[in-house]
Amino acid sequence: MRGILIKLENEIKPLFKEDTTGHDLHHLKRVMNVALTIQEKEGGDKLVIAISALLHDLHRIMQSKSGSFYTPKESLPLISEILNKVDITDFQKRRILHCIEYHEEYSFSENGKTVNDIETLILQDADNLDAIGAIGVARTFLFGGYYKVKMWTPEYPFDRKIYDEDKKDPSVIHHFHSKLIKLKDNMNTKTARKMANKRHDFMMLYLNEFFDEWKGTK
Repeated sequence: MRGILIKLENEIKPLFKEDTTGHDLHHLKRVMNVALTIQEKEGGDKLVIAISALLHDLHRIMQSKSGSFYTPKESLPLISEILNKVDITDFQKRRILHCIEYHEEYSFSENGKTVNDIETLILQDADNLDAIGAIGVARTFLFGGYYKVKMWTPEYPFDRKIYDEDKKDPSVIHHFHSKLIKLKDNMNTKTARKMANKRHDFMMLYLNEFFDEWKGTK
């Protein structure tokens, strides 16, 4: 497995080397490591989970280069080409593509969650865990800066009930409310739910401090 992952990392490294949205190679490797930590407790195909995590954000690179929105599904042809360069079975390849296609499902989106295979559920959890906590806070502001989203626009209410990846929030702080603070209750596995608690608490502590400082009360 190690040899396959090294080869895949070398394949995608040039694609992600210029990323400044928070979806760089370090993010991919963190998600892979978290996914494998969850897999140890929850089961599933270890190789499918690891490769899916390492390749799950090719659509983000497509977005950055084109300036247009791309879904994970639209990245599958490129991912398929990359997978053809390593020695895995056709069944494993199909499972990897499936995981990546459905990894951005949320219970608070319009369609909700539609898959229940353990590999995809673990990838969803691992990716979402990297979106909260200390690293999640940093990545969120990095993403907002890249796309020129304002830090905070207090004149707009927190009224977004249905989340859609295609629609930008009016500020970075709004994104915390429309998506990130909901992720703790969106975790699929028992292991991820435990891991999410500490990260969620830190994020809420940060937001409370942010609003106190914004008001000038601290």
